[in-house]
Parts: sequence; C-alpha cells; structure tokens
Amino acid sequence: MADLQETKESALPGTGLEAAPAGSEEGVVEDNGAEKPAGGMPTTYDPREAEARWYAYWQEKGFFKAGNRPDKESFTIVIPPPNVTGMLHIGHALDFTLQDILIRMKRMQGFDTLWLPGSDHAGIATQTKVEQKLREEGITRYDLGREKFVEKVWEWKEHYNGIIREQWAKMGLSLDYSRERFTLDEGLSKAVREVFVKLYEKGLIYRGKYIINWDPAARTALSDIEVEYKEVQGHLYHLTYPLKDGSGSLTVATTRPETMLGDTAVAVHPKDERYRHLIGKLLVLPITGREIPVIADEYVEREFGSGAVKITPAHDPNDFEVGRRHDLPQVLVMDESGTMNANAGKYQGLDRFECRKQIVADLKEQGVLLKIEDHVHQVGHSERSGAVIEPYLSTQWFVSMKPLAENAIAAQKSGKGANFVPDRFERTYLQWIENVRDWCISRQLWWGHRIPAYYCQDCGEVHVAHEAVAACAKCGSAIIKQDDDVLDTWFSSALWPFSTLGWPEKTADLQRFYPTSVLVTGYDIIPFWVSRMMFTGLEFTGETPFKDVLIHGLVRDSEGRKMSKSLGNGVDPLEVIEKYGADAMRFMISTSSTQGQDLRFRWERVEQARNFANKIWNASRFALMNLEGITAADVRLDGQLSTSDRWILHRLNETVRDVTRLMDQYDFGETGRHLYNFVWDDLCDWYIEFAKLSLYGTDAQAKASTQAVLAYVLDRTQRLLHPFMPYISEEIWQHLPHEGETITLAQWPVYDPALEAADAVGEMGFLMEIIRTVRNIRAEVNVPMSKKIELLVKPSDEQAEAVLTRNVDYLKRFCGTSLLEIQADLAAPNKAMTGVVTGAELYLPLAGLIDIAQEITRLEKEVQTLNGEVERVEKKLANTGFVAKAPAKVIEEEKAKMADYAAKREIVMARLQELKG
Repeated sequence: MADLQETKESALPGTGLEAAPAGSEEGVVEDNGAEKPAGGMPTTYDPREAEARWYAYWQEKGFFKAGNRPDKESFTIVIPPPNVTGMLHIGHALDFTLQDILIRMKRMQGFDTLWLPGSDHAGIATQTKVEQKLREEGITRYDLGREKFVEKVWEWKEHYNGIIREQWAKMGLSLDYSRERFTLDEGLSKAVREVFVKLYEKGLIYRGKYIINWDPAARTALSDIEVEYKEVQGHLYHLTYPLKDGSGSLTVATTRPETMLGDTAVAVHPKDERYRHLIGKLLVLPITGREIPVIADEYVEREFGSGAVKITPAHDPNDFEVGRRHDLPQVLVMDESGTMNANAGKYQGLDRFECRKQIVADLKEQGVLLKIEDHVHQVGHSERSGAVIEPYLSTQWFVSMKPLAENAIAAQKSGKGANFVPDRFERTYLQWIENVRDWCISRQLWWGHRIPAYYCQDCGEVHVAHEAVAACAKCGSAIIKQDDDVLDTWFSSALWPFSTLGWPEKTADLQRFYPTSVLVTGYDIIPFWVSRMMFTGLEFTGETPFKDVLIHGLVRDSEGRKMSKSLGNGVDPLEVIEKYGADAMRFMISTSSTQGQDLRFRWERVEQARNFANKIWNASRFALMNLEGITAADVRLDGQLSTSDRWILHRLNETVRDVTRLMDQYDFGETGRHLYNFVWDDLCDWYIEFAKLSLYGTDAQAKASTQAVLAYVLDRTQRLLHPFMPYISEEIWQHLPHEGETITLAQWPVYDPALEAADAVGEMGFLMEIIRTVRNIRAEVNVPMSKKIELLVKPSDEQAEAVLTRNVDYLKRFCGTSLLEIQADLAAPNKAMTGVVTGAELYLPLAGLIDIAQEITRLEKEVQTLNGEVERVEKKLANTGFVAKAPAKVIEEEKAKMADYAAKREIVMARLQELKG
C-alpha cells in the first residue's frame, strides 16, 4: 500500500479505540469512563518485552524447523546470504521481511516449510575490512602471512555472524537455524571444488592471458559487474605519430596518454581511402622511438575522430582483441599496484596518474601534443576499494560463458525457466545473459575458496582436482604448488540454492526441498547473482533453482537518494525496532511500495504503522473485556446473528480471499492496504461500535452470538496479520479463546462461501451512509455528538423502510437522536438541514440544532470577513507594480487564495440565505 499510511481519524469519534501513542496510558474505556482490565492484557503493548519472550518461545519449541510434515507439499526459500562484512542494513530488513511473510503464511497453510539461513564470506569485501583493521594496529597481512591472516578473518566472521543472528532474531525471522550454512563451510567448499573440476573437464573453465579489470588498490582482478562506472571530467589528448620514412604522420587521441608507452600499432579501417596507402608502413612512437606498424582492422570507426586508433594490447580490452588478430606484441607498462614498470623507461616507479602529468609535459616539449580537449566520460571504479580500474593484461582463470548462457536462455524462452515478478525483470535477466562475456573467476586474495589447481614445479603440468595433489601425474615429481588465487565470491554464491541442501550428495533435503519455491532479492543483483544461480542450477541439477524470482526495489531515504555512509542517511533496522517495535518496522517496510519499485524510508510511516498496531491492541483489549469466560468451544457462528454480525463476517471473508490472492501474487502493498482498511475501518470503527448494542444489551442470545462473532473475527484477523506482525498477533491470539500452542502453526483462514451475506452488506452500507451523513451535518453546524438531535427519515420504498425499522437502535445510538421518526409519507419541514442518501431523505430540524438568530449573526460577520479578504487580494493583483515584480509562483498563489475566499463566501452566503428563508 503505497500510502498506508495516512493515520486515520476514527469515523466514529469518541469510541475510545483511537490509536494511542507508544508509552501512553490510554486504555480501553467503557461508556461510563471506567478503565477495566482486559483479559489479562496490559493497558499498553510493550514490543520489547513481547518480542524477546515470543522469539525465545518459538525457538525453544522448534516451530521453525523443516521436515515435520513429510506428507505435505514443501515450500522452500534459501535466504540471500548477507556478507559477514558487518551489520545488516535497512535493505536487508526489507528483503528478509518479505521472505518471512511468505514462509509464515505457507507454514500456516500447512506446507512443510524450509527457510534456510546462511551467510557469505564475501571475499574482497571482508578481506578489505580486516586489512583496514590490521592497518589501524600498524600491521599488514604480509606481516602475518597467509595462514595467520586467514585465522584473523575467521575471527571476524564469527563475530559478525553472531551479530547477524541477533539481528535476524530482533526482526522476528522464522529461520530453521539447524540448517544454517556458510559459503566457506566444509560442505559448500566440496560443492565449489566439484563444480570447478567438472567445468574444467568440460573445457568450460580455462586459464589464460586476458585483459581484465584490475583493482590496483586491492591488487586483484574484478568481474565486469564489480565495476561501477562514474561520469568523470577528464581530457582528450590529441597526439601525432610521425611516419618513419618522413612522409607525414598520423593523429590519434587518448584519454590515458600514459598507456602510449605500450602502443604496438596504429589501426585504420581497411576501406578508409585517406589511409589505405599507409597500411604496412612504420610509425615512430614518440618519447620511446620504438617503431610500430600501421595496420588495417574493421574495428576502427572511420567517422570517429581522425579515423586512426592507437593500439595498446596490454591495456585495453578492444585493443587486446585487435592485437590477437594481428599477432601484435603485448607490452605491459604497469605493475599490479598501478606503478609504471621497466617497460615505461624513464617513467619507471611513477604512479600511473603522476606519469600522465609527466608524459603530457614531455609530449608538449617534443611538439607532438596537438591539443587537449575537456572530455566528460565514464570511468570504471572498483565497487569495493573505489580505485580507478586499470584494464590490465593478466593470467587469470575464466568460465567460458557462451554454452552455459545458451542453455539458460533456451530454458527461459521455452517456459522452463523462472517466473520473474514483476515480469519486466525477465528482460533485464535475458539482456544480461544474452550479452555476457567470459567470467574472470580468479581473485588475488587470501580469503576465499582457493582455486583447486596444482602446478608441478619441475615440468609445469597443471592438475585440477577435488583434493590436494601429492605427485605430478606427468613426471612423478612431488614438488607441487597450489594456485595462490581464490575464486570470485559469486562463484560459490552461484551454487547457493543446491549446495546448501547437500549437493553434490543426493541428500534427503536436496530431494525434498529442491528446486526452491521463490527467490526474493533486489533488482540490483540480477546480473551478479540471479543469472549465475540460473545457469549453474541448470548445468548441475538439470533444473531451474527456483520457481519464482520476486524482485523488489531498493530502500532509499525520504528524498529518494541511495543510502550511503558519505551522505550519512543510512538507517539501522535495530534503531527502528528499538523505537517502534519489530512489527511496526515490518508492516511499514513491506507494504510501502509497489512491486519492483524503490521504497522511500520515512520515519512518520513507521510511526503510523506503530499506531496501527496500537489500534489493534486497544480493539482487542476492549473485545476481551467482553469475552470473559468464553472458550474456543463457544466460538460458533450458528447463533442469532445481527445485521452487523453477518456484515463483518462477510467483510472478513472478502478480506481472507483478497489477502490470500494478493499474497500469492506477491503484492504486499495491496495486501497491506486490504488488512489496514479492514482492521481500522470495518472492525474497529464500525463493527466494534455496533457490537456494543448486543454486548451491553439484555438479550442474552444476541450477546452470545456477538461474542462468538467478535472472538472469531479477531482470531482470524490475527492470523491474517501474523506474517506481517508476528509478535503482536501472537500476544493477542494467546489471550483470545483458541486451540493450539502458537499462532505460528494455526491454520491460515480460507474463504467460506457460507459466510457470504450480500443483503447484510447492503443494509450496513445503507445505515453507514445515513450515519456518516448525519455526522457530517453535525460537523458542518458545529453540533457535538454529546448534544441530542431530532432526525426525520423519509424512506424511498418499503424495503428501505423495513431496513430502517429493523435497525432503529443503531440509528438512535450512532446518530445521537432525542427523536427519530421514520415515515414514508413524511413532509419535509421548512427549516431543516437536509441530507440525501441512496434510499432515504434525511431532515434535521434546525430548531433542535442551533439558535437560528445567533447563527445568522455569526454568518453575516463571516461574510464581511471574507469580503475583506477577497477585496484585499483583488487590490494586490490589480497593482501593476506587484504583478511586474512578483515571481509567477507568488502570483498564482494569490490567485488561488482569491478563488478560495470567493468559494467560501458563496457557501456561507447560500447557508445564510437558507436560514433567512
């Protein structure tokens, strides 16, 4: 519900059921004003106490453990594993709450539910955090050595994994902790080795030299999707390279002049008439004096720039491909730290950006720098370290993506893939996987899955194996060294849906709970994670790893900005829970946006959700005051039901139907709107007020029926709310007449055709329209509900008259009448306020409402005041000096004021005329 979230004013003021602020002492007040205990429920709800108590109870009883319903259909979610880099943020709270809502509902529907928890080792991110901590202590990972450093990272992991578990508990997540996994645990490590070996044996993993994204700060390779592109104000340098034979020169342009030291050719298009005669000639590379050829390649765009392109195979991915086609040398001019190496000649030892400054000065001095232009362009930055990425020629391990991608694309297009919700994200998935490049999977780190490749130090033979290799299969040498690199974090994450269930072993869990039912995740990691799980799942299990993929948006701040440390606008979910309770946070965050759209976090919305929880609490306390002695066996719907009883059962039934349908469609916003409107409007503001007539009346049978209905409706309402608000719903449900240990395992409500009552809906709609109309008239003439009035009702037909007569007690109570007349032949009184509703005309004699003479005097004064306001604004707008100088916005505001004053004057004058008439 994109806007729950305006906190509603009660449609029936003074009921005692308005939401009380947290910590207030407002309780449930009877008509006599005396506060009374309500079935053992405290006056106010204490989220902190209830949350700790109920989560411990659920855990102790094992309600969240999967496998207890072997004869039932399974429903599985594997949690997107949070990184052990630190604490969870508000985006995690959204992601996990949506999953918990689904798993709690399915558990109540009788499924054998598994929500599998776990966390990710997050290679580069976690290593970076630990290295930062070590630097604060004045040491580096190299001081410790690999083994000791990895021990330090494991200590970090244990600390933050514990914090994450505490945060999960605070959020109320119904996870099966007995199956918790970690991407570096023994079982998942075995799965990683199995996949690596199998892909290697199929020729889909290979090792080779290639241009990769290099992070000089972290000194590791990055995949394309670990690079963030930022718009940077840079420069375009135009250089001239002279021909060796002195017959001329070629002009090239670059944004990275330091890389010219690695140029090994200049390329032109083979059909470019300007340069065809130069193909095959030699150029002299400025500064170095090295000779490089002019080559022809269709990669060159003739219309762009000069039509000549410098080729640097070791420092540009496109140039690398051109160089392979023409067998060009690959001259690497930097080392892994971004420092110029021996191939850079006199610039050796300079940082790449310092080298740029120096080389530009030297090019100017040589007269070969023709011009420098300002140039805005996209520059890749490391997602983790923030360093500018360097395209770098390096020996790395790669996954050959084309065969895997083709399999995934075929499955998706044939209908055997996953169902994306919203479906527009299927295009995002396909667009990425259809254009995927080979995946660089090796990382120059110490924390992670070490690549299972072993090198013979005598003959150079490469062995890829599940376990450590003792001797070379080729030469028999025992001098074997394992590859120092680790795998990209996403390599192990790609196996998460099936490796966590025991694959490659054919475990009972794998057979029972795979494929999983739904993946819930943000749209930002469709390329990182979703796509990789899809192709690995298909490759190694023959099945798509999940039936549905539910994509949600990001949580942004109230201004729509991405949350970040630099902006200081992040929100800690534990702070929200501490202030308002977990239920308020969960309800707000899960219902405040539409499918796939970003959510703006606003504190006032959390407060409104808290007020909603208080509304539920106060209504339940009132009900329990009137349910003393009622047991679950007494809650039957076969008694003498009133119109309002049948109406609320009908509305509950509709809400059950709509909520279940919307939940199955993953439409949490609309689900929240239906729940909110039913609880606030139908149950609290209308039914409970109507129920008081039976509860406080003398008809024992009517009272018993209403008690049963009230208990039944509150019970089912708590069940519907439970996935969203697990704590308060459990607390209330335990006080209601019930059977069973916990609402967590209570049966989910189902639509019951026997509860349909269209006639009661019609009657209640008629009565509610009359009550609203009378109250609006009261408000219009400032007559409080405490003052009794006369009400004359003229029904339009016999059916309307019968409904009014049958429900006369409701009308007397909620219209606040001293006299109520219902007559089909009623003559309209001369001086009366009139209301018209479908099925009746309403008359409220003025004599019973106001002092007419006094009201005429008051209204005449109001007309004078409004005349003055209209005249004042007219003069201002007639002032040419004001109109000439004032901003257009101010002028429009003044015109709007004048129109508003004039409209109000017309209403008051019409009312005045009516009174004088």
